[in-house]
Amino acid sequence: MTDTRRAHSFNAAAAQYAAARPSYPPALFDTVEALSGRPLRGAAVVDVGAGTGIAAARLHARGARLLAVEPGAGMAAEFRRQLPGVPVVRGDGNALPLASGSADLLTFAQSWHWTEPARALPEALRVLRPGGTLALWWNVLDHRVGWVAAQGARLAAHFGAHAGAHGTPERVRAEAGAAEFTHHRVPWSRRISVDTHLANLGSHSLLLVAGEESRASFLTAERAALLRDFPDGTLDEPYVVDLLVTRRPNGN
Repeated sequence: MTDTRRAHSFNAAAAQYAAARPSYPPALFDTVEALSGRPLRGAAVVDVGAGTGIAAARLHARGARLLAVEPGAGMAAEFRRQLPGVPVVRGDGNALPLASGSADLLTFAQSWHWTEPARALPEALRVLRPGGTLALWWNVLDHRVGWVAAQGARLAAHFGAHAGAHGTPERVRAEAGAAEFTHHRVPWSRRISVDTHLANLGSHSLLLVAGEESRASFLTAERAALLRDFPDGTLDEPYVVDLLVTRRPNGN
């Protein structure tokens, strides 16, 4: 099971991804604006690895002049269904099909870990104008909450692998070379049904690349476990958005 296989697994589940994955809180975009030193309204923003447009929808709603870059055919098709007025081009963060110095802000929402940072970081800085901002972020379930930690243990026991493919602040910094990232945490939660939570879980690459029998047996058992904890069929999904930001220096 390779990262490439996991990265491409989303294309066959794009509609499920769009329907079940969480969005992002307004406070995240307030923080991005504060750290970039300018409002999103009117800014030239490129959302890389845009997927089905979950982050792009928020950026667009805040008035960004938005361009999306997405490598996957299935995800790009779903993006066009979700946001028909926003341009999306095929490409990835390792070789951006964009002019140098053309963006005020580059965002990687849930997508930086699918890049090769040694290639993607120079590309991002190339595309940014001097003084422009690179923002990477991940919605991470808060494992300080008991039921989330218990679910993580069940995932590891069933699949024999760590459930998360997302990046970590420590890994990003280790791979950043001379770039200096600042790390910010934005907590939030959403109240959803157990069914939506399981659909969200089932849209993660670890489950998408698992065999049908293994995936189905886990989700069946997980439904029973969650309903024991949440007999009314609803729960709060607690998140912390890990946000990492760096800027291209002025004058180069």
